[in-house]
Amino acid sequence: MIKKSILTRRDFVRGTACGAAGIALGLRSTPEIIRDLSTSPSRVVLVRDSEAMDEEGNFNGPVIARMLDDAVTTLLGIEDPAACWKEIVRPDDVLGIKTNVLNYFPTPKEVEQAIQNRVMEVGIAEENISIRDRGLLRDRIFTGATALINARPLRTHHWSGIGGCIKNYIMFHNRPSDWHEDSCADLGGLWKMPVCAGKTRLNVLVVLRPMFYGIGPHHYDPQYIWQYKGLLVSTDPVSVDALGVKLLEKKRKVFFDRPPRGGTSTKHVRLAETRHGIGVADLGKIDLVKIGWMEDVLI
Repeated sequence: MIKKSILTRRDFVRGTACGAAGIALGLRSTPEIIRDLSTSPSRVVLVRDSEAMDEEGNFNGPVIARMLDDAVTTLLGIEDPAACWKEIVRPDDVLGIKTNVLNYFPTPKEVEQAIQNRVMEVGIAEENISIRDRGLLRDRIFTGATALINARPLRTHHWSGIGGCIKNYIMFHNRPSDWHEDSCADLGGLWKMPVCAGKTRLNVLVVLRPMFYGIGPHHYDPQYIWQYKGLLVSTDPVSVDALGVKLLEKKRKVFFDRPPRGGTSTKHVRLAETRHGIGVADLGKIDLVKIGWMEDVLI
């Protein structure tokens, strides 16, 4: 069972201000929140808004920016978004915003812009920010980054089962194909490479319009896209991906009269916890806080 809460952002902030202040201070002193995985749940915020997209699939930038603010303030328990972002990054940070440029499923520009606007308000100079997916090892910002923010859309994936926040760091390696063995089982190991280890301040799994089914490495069919209009946000990349796996599974059960058999294993998410220790994949240890629009939430 996933530990769930459904509440308003204001209710959540009021109820957790004292405890979250310690979490926020932990973020300021170190880019990782140290958890006892045996007892402490990993917190993930799911925020949804029915106006995040129109019927034609166009993204609503101001709504998405507000959704992101609501997610991070709920995550950290700090009511003021500006103050909250000051606990995520510092003015002297060199920041890489790792996105995704896959055809049909790039990280929306509206998400990228919302992140960039907030971190620049904190005081990070524009010349110390880079937003990209490819060529990270040739980018002075990413190779010298003191902080990373990870943002990519959720979709099924031919090799790894899902494309999520864990897999998004594959471009930090100069031979990404080296990580495809055994259904990409060891993708969690990417997060221990010196170029990115311990630097990630926030993970944003974009579930505005996920792809829940596909066949082959480059398959695209609009019938397997749906307007979920959400963001999953956490300091833990494994927990957001574990919930992403669950969300896609639930959607397939709703969509298909008989869910298709087979498909690629998503075991890299579980192994990211049990083998690599970079986060929490056990749904029973994830504290899922849901805010906003709840229609057909599925998880």
